[in-house]
Amino acid sequence: METKSKTAKTPNERLIEKRAEAVAVSEATLKKRHDKGTMHARERIASLLDEGSFIELDRYAVHHCDHFGLDEKKVVGDGVVTGQGKIDGRPVYIFAHDATFLGGALGEVFARKVCKVMDLAKQAGCPVIGLNESGGARIQEGVASLAGYADIFYRNVNSSGVIPQISVIYGPCAGGAVYSPAVTDFTIMVDKASYMFITGPEIVRTVTGEDVTFDELGGARVHNEKSGVAQLLAEDEEESFWMVRKLLSYLPLNNLEPPPFVEPGQDAEPANMISLDSVVPHDPAKPYDMHDVITNIFDNGDFFEIAPLYATNLITGFARLHGETVGIVANQPKKLAGTLDINASIKGARFVRFLDAFNIPLITFVDVPGYLPGRTQEHHGIIRHGAKLLYAYCEATVPKLTVITRKAYGGAFDVMGSKNVGGDFNFAWPTAEIAVMGADGAVNLLYRKELDKLKNDAPAKHKELVAEYRERFANPYVAAELGYVDDVIMPSETRRYLHAALEVQKNKRIERPKRKHGNIPL
Repeated sequence: METKSKTAKTPNERLIEKRAEAVAVSEATLKKRHDKGTMHARERIASLLDEGSFIELDRYAVHHCDHFGLDEKKVVGDGVVTGQGKIDGRPVYIFAHDATFLGGALGEVFARKVCKVMDLAKQAGCPVIGLNESGGARIQEGVASLAGYADIFYRNVNSSGVIPQISVIYGPCAGGAVYSPAVTDFTIMVDKASYMFITGPEIVRTVTGEDVTFDELGGARVHNEKSGVAQLLAEDEEESFWMVRKLLSYLPLNNLEPPPFVEPGQDAEPANMISLDSVVPHDPAKPYDMHDVITNIFDNGDFFEIAPLYATNLITGFARLHGETVGIVANQPKKLAGTLDINASIKGARFVRFLDAFNIPLITFVDVPGYLPGRTQEHHGIIRHGAKLLYAYCEATVPKLTVITRKAYGGAFDVMGSKNVGGDFNFAWPTAEIAVMGADGAVNLLYRKELDKLKNDAPAKHKELVAEYRERFANPYVAAELGYVDDVIMPSETRRYLHAALEVQKNKRIERPKRKHGNIPL
């Protein structure tokens, strides 16, 4: 009778061995990454998720491509770590590119793993987070790799507005690896470490002759400050994890759930609300910082700004009002006098549509002299792009509360949450100026011939007419008489009025006509 070999492994031992193989990373590889200030994919997941909450899926997957030398490069996991876990006790699905295998390039099995967690996330109604570091399509797998990207894009689009999708970029991401993040709701990049571009500097140099560095072409600051591709800039990987957790703290798990409520506590009310009564300068041409308004109204003065470095003439972000998540859109008088230009319009429209998709009330602070004029803006399509913000406000069915702090002129008054684009409650401060245009411009237009005749006396007459125009038209009371403003309030009363309005409107329901979708002016 044969005896069992002493070297044979039991099924349990074999499983333990396989698990160890799946998570194994050489000390040399880890040291190389740590020396550059970067983590391994598994370290990122462990740092982001609640401790012990990660359940990995498809850890034993390997690619099936046995040509171009890949038969000798079969690594368990195939270059991506996928699974589920929790952040602050709330469920999420996650995938993390492993750039230590083929530079994180995507192949067929890699794509299947990512698609599986995206499908599960949508079915379960919980967010999906992608930690991206990939050179793009795996050339050795050819069209199968391209098809894998298309499968991911398709799921990104089908999940849009259903579950929150967040992308974090680590290291270089090129080609197809940048389009999935571009379709997600929020993209975070790490300063001086992450890059996004369609083609890298070498190909650019070959095709166009342009000599450009990684940072100049697609660095984190380029995409946060100039292109608007990314919405948040982290100093390092640790801060990127904080940003993901902070962002998710404001968001519902899916579009059928309300945003999370956080008990405000007794000290939630900002201590310096009385300062709002003097925040707007007496001189209408003098700027002030709209952040001073926001932080003196919302819980604990806490405001999580989205895209703080892009189109800074418009502020967007999240806050809480008596524990309820709200989204904020506000003109910034410190930048371009708060005018709406192309970039601000696109930034605002995208944020408003996100709020509407996930049932987050919209609060708008208005100090806008109009759309930015000029040949450059007109030639680049300010009419079309400006209409995106108008479309987004008209389309949104969430509670819409508006506060006019100072200027609300022309078409920009209409766009920024006016009653006529569905604003539920519209309040104005005593400093509000609501008119077709500013007093100077109106006087120049209305009294041009009369002023031309006066010659030397024209400046004095102009000043008199401007004062008269402001008294008669550029104030909140004419609009209040006509019902375009619900009430004129003291600035220090704003928190109380907004809370009362939100309380009665938070269960707002509007039925839209049945249709496939509208045709936003893209």
